[in-house]
Amino acid sequence: MASKRLKATGQLWIDDEWLDGAGTLPVADKFTGDVIAEVAVPDAQQVDDAVTAARNAFRADRLEPLDRHDILLATRDFLAEQKEIVLETMISETGFTRSDVEGDFNRCLHTLRISAEEATRISGEIVPINGARGQKGRIAYTVREPVGIVCAITPFNSPLNTVCHKIAPSFAAGNATILKPSLHTPVSSEYLCRSFEAAGMPHGMLNLLHGTGDDTGMALLKHPGIDYYTFTGSTRVGEIIQQYAGLRRTQLELGNISGTIICADADIVNAAKKCANAAFRKAGQVCTSVQRLYVQKPIVDAFKKALATHASKLTIGDPRDPATDIGPMISAEAADRAQSWISAAADKGAEIVIGGGRQGNCLEPTILSNVDVTMSVVCEEIFAPVVSIIPFDELDEAIDLVNATPFGLASGIFTSNVDTGMRASRRVKVGTFHINDTSSNRVDLMPYGGVKQSGFGKEGPKYAIHDMTDEKLVTIVPVG
Repeated sequence: MASKRLKATGQLWIDDEWLDGAGTLPVADKFTGDVIAEVAVPDAQQVDDAVTAARNAFRADRLEPLDRHDILLATRDFLAEQKEIVLETMISETGFTRSDVEGDFNRCLHTLRISAEEATRISGEIVPINGARGQKGRIAYTVREPVGIVCAITPFNSPLNTVCHKIAPSFAAGNATILKPSLHTPVSSEYLCRSFEAAGMPHGMLNLLHGTGDDTGMALLKHPGIDYYTFTGSTRVGEIIQQYAGLRRTQLELGNISGTIICADADIVNAAKKCANAAFRKAGQVCTSVQRLYVQKPIVDAFKKALATHASKLTIGDPRDPATDIGPMISAEAADRAQSWISAAADKGAEIVIGGGRQGNCLEPTILSNVDVTMSVVCEEIFAPVVSIIPFDELDEAIDLVNATPFGLASGIFTSNVDTGMRASRRVKVGTFHINDTSSNRVDLMPYGGVKQSGFGKEGPKYAIHDMTDEKLVTIVPVG
């Protein structure tokens, strides 16, 4: 594929045409506040046009699995050539540092490759139907067929890889997709869509719509032509999506208050280093960011000191500066909310071990202790670089505290005793549990999703493809 430099226009992509909308909305640089783009907002007719284009493309699609494999790999190769311009955009849109967005970019390339491979591995199974009486000679097997039209609604905190985790498996499975990215980070999604276009995505198989949740989002939820919704974001919005989806299928990756357990026999240095990264990277704006650390009492002081040492070395500021470890939060409102929660906790007796300050929309990495479960910093998802240390005596106490929230996305434990780790893994009610790692650990090929109010369904190309396909049973009765 010949090298070609991409250019984003902020337009809608409907049926392979880049179009203006009924209006525009601004996109701001999260550090400077400058407007860096204007994106088109569709009217009701354009939303309907996108669904119609997707439906027509799905009905007409004659691509073989290997064709989809090739397009996904070509998308990967084309996107890789655009690395620098895409990274510049991601830094501006998210406020994340170069290392954070480069990690997201590289993982997106990996997700495209895995999705390409999985496109050629979709299979059913032989059903031993002749194990039932009267079925002699009969053959039965299952096949997996695409669900149809997938609507992907994506968040700001992983503007490339999370988007790819939805649209790449959808296409690999043979579905047509409509993407509505976060208004905080729409240009990154446009670059990904333009890479699919350059790779030969068939007309209408992928459509891009911008807009707010109240307008474009609701129009998509109310549209009867969509078969499946995949969403990453807050539990509140997830409940709205499920309400409108009705009997249509959904995959929801929702909120969490991530807890990690540090046992007295843990490697304190290793645990503190990993927990600092998991709590503060991307300014704590990750659904699996460590928010609560349950530390066994004999090592509380030592662990607190080690964690504070790591936090004290982190620099906040301009994400374009190579010396910066933590950039701004996604908005002034998000920074205001987090800072108010810290102040409210301190007013109720919480100790600010380190941090608590703010420079513009950059919040200092903050460690709290002497907290209780009634404080918002503990009982609500803060989505900021803030972590609370909570002492415990016995393991069962820590497990009960982790399980006490309505959420269940991910958790972890640090211990040198394998029995302790396995015992916790069996009892903690989450979708993913890590032994000797934090809640904030993900490999793109693994099944990823939560339980309870953290949602249901799985990401990870193999598992998303399974979710985005229907299982059909076929039987054959021999003649003669």
